[in-house]
Parts: sequence; structure tokens; C-alpha cells
Amino acid sequence: MKKLRRIIIAGLLVWVPLGITIFIIKILLDLLGQTYLLIPVGLRPENLFGVTIPGFEIIMAIIILFSTGLVAANYLGKTLVENWEKFLDKIPLVRSIYAPLKKFAELVLSDQTQSFSKVLLIQYPRKGLYSLCFQTSKDVGEIQEKSGEDVICVFIPTTPNPTSGYIIMIPKDEVIELDMSVEDALKMIISLGVVVPSSDTDLTAT
Repeated sequence: MKKLRRIIIAGLLVWVPLGITIFIIKILLDLLGQTYLLIPVGLRPENLFGVTIPGFEIIMAIIILFSTGLVAANYLGKTLVENWEKFLDKIPLVRSIYAPLKKFAELVLSDQTQSFSKVLLIQYPRKGLYSLCFQTSKDVGEIQEKSGEDVICVFIPTTPNPTSGYIIMIPKDEVIELDMSVEDALKMIISLGVVVPSSDTDLTAT
């Protein structure tokens, strides 16, 4: 009976992660596919050529994302984006959703910031218990002045959903910088600690 149980669990360990991965990819593809609706009906492949082109929605999504990036990267585009965001900022409900999501996306995706570039280990929620966290800022302004200590801002994600969590200000000499990559740390958090990166790197205090 125990052998049968081990076999079933081994099968689940193969199919459950695969199923969840396929499910998430499908959701992303469906979202990208919505850009197809932006094309006028008369200009869609099935109406122009009489055939449906497989993957056309994905191609269109990539083209739209690339074009948007090109526009947003130049001076005129940045001005348009800033004005658009100022408009959104005047709408209470939209502002409370859009602004945090945009900030989080900038923290994770931008390569022009030091945010989320370091994985740290701190004693939290009490001494003797350790938590993974990400450094989000070294400059904390007034907090730095009022605390009288050299503090940094860190984000402690929750598990298995790392998009929520807590930010705390902690003295720099109380954190341990890890050689672990952000991707490996996120894998460990999302997997509830099941996926552990190789431990052949040394810990160095910052």
C-alpha cells in the first residue's frame, strides 16, 4: 500500500506542476489573444484571405507591445504616457489599482533600478526566525534621518503569492546578503520552500 502511495505521489509531482504551468500559460495566451479584438473585422485574416492564421493573435500582441515600447521610450511618448497616467490618477478606483501594479511591474521588470536586485536574509518576525526578502531601496529619506541608523527598505513577500507582503525598514548591519538570484528566491517562495537553490554559495553580510 505504501509503495502504491509513493507511485501515485510521484505521478502527481510530475503532472500537478505541469498542469499548473500549462494553465498559467493558457491564461497569458488568452490575455494576449484579446489584442486580436483591436483589429477591425474587415482586416482580420479570415476576412481578407479566407483562412485563419494559427498564432496570429500572439504575433499581433508582440507587435503591439513592441510598438508601444518604441513610442513610450522616446520623449514624445514619455510625455503622452505621463499625461495619460495623470488622467488615470484622477479616477479614484482606477488610481488605487493601476498605480500599485505599475510600481510593482517597474520594480520587477526594470533594469534601470536596484530594486529587487538583491536577495537578503533577515531575522523576522523575531530573532531566531529567518525570512527571505528583497532590497527595494537604499534611500529612505526622512526615515533615515529620524531613525539615526543606516537603514534600508526591504520587501518581505508572502507565500505562495509573492506579489503581496510587507515592507520594513531595517538597519543595514542586520541583513545578510545572499548570492541567490531573484528568480531562485521567487521559486523557493512560490513552492513553499520545496524548491531550494543549490547551497554551494557563501553568505556575506552587507
